[in-house]
Amino acid sequence: MRPEVQSFIADGPLPDWDASEEEIDKRVRQLEAISRPVTAEEAEALAKCFGPDDCYGVAWTLLHLIETGPGPVPSVSRPAPDAGEWQHSLWRRWGSGVDDD
Repeated sequence: MRPEVQSFIADGPLPDWDASEEEIDKRVRQLEAISRPVTAEEAEALAKCFGPDDCYGVAWTLLHLIETGPGPVPSVSRPAPDAGEWQHSLWRRWGSGVDDD
């Protein structure tokens, strides 16, 4: 796994909307430092880095980065009905491929 991905993962899940501007900017810079495409192993690890909300759109950037991987992420599980929109999108795109909400 590349150091840029390891660095992003080491900082944990994305923060929520209450995070400081500095923290959000840091996470954006970390994502921008990861060249595309990601490997299957990297996509798998990155899929575990979503936070409680969309983090001012940063979660969508993460989702699109994961989508550059070579195929569906095997560990993606069905989100709870009250989960965020990005979680359902990841499930539809990389989990079951079917949205049965």
